[in-house]
Amino acid sequence: MLFVVLLLVLAALGLLVPALTTSNTIWAWSSVGASVLAALVLAWDWWRRRPGDPAAVAQSVDQQAVADDQRVVASAEADTPPADEEPPEEDTDAADLLVVADLVDEVRVLDERPRYHLSSCSWLAGRPTLGLPVQEARQLQFTPCAVCRPDATLVRRSRTESK
Repeated sequence: MLFVVLLLVLAALGLLVPALTTSNTIWAWSSVGASVLAALVLAWDWWRRRPGDPAAVAQSVDQQAVADDQRVVASAEADTPPADEEPPEEDTDAADLLVVADLVDEVRVLDERPRYHLSSCSWLAGRPTLGLPVQEARQLQFTPCAVCRPDATLVRRSRTESK
């Protein structure tokens, strides 16, 4: 878009030179028209990308959620504990605990295991899981997995969506 505006401004300057040298008003008005068109293109581009646009915000939130899930999977693959061993508990900040206590996002739990996980957690690989709201998982005394870090991910998503 910036390239189009630059071309229009250069065209306006190019039209201004004959307007000044020939004293012909058609060249001057053409230069003004090209300048106005460049301003309109800039305004249209700003309107399309304005910060408060709900569509742009929703798209950026979705892109960030996908990026978060990909980072979680990549980091989890690097430090996944053996299948017979329970993953460690995520160390969650007290402020984040208050946010997590009110969330209804779904997490995955295994029967007879104390941790809850994101659906993308590599430790879950092929195990039968149950979906629960994170609020209910907390009430049932489940704790977050340190491999997929569900509390940190869900709190980050919640704060991004509330902005």
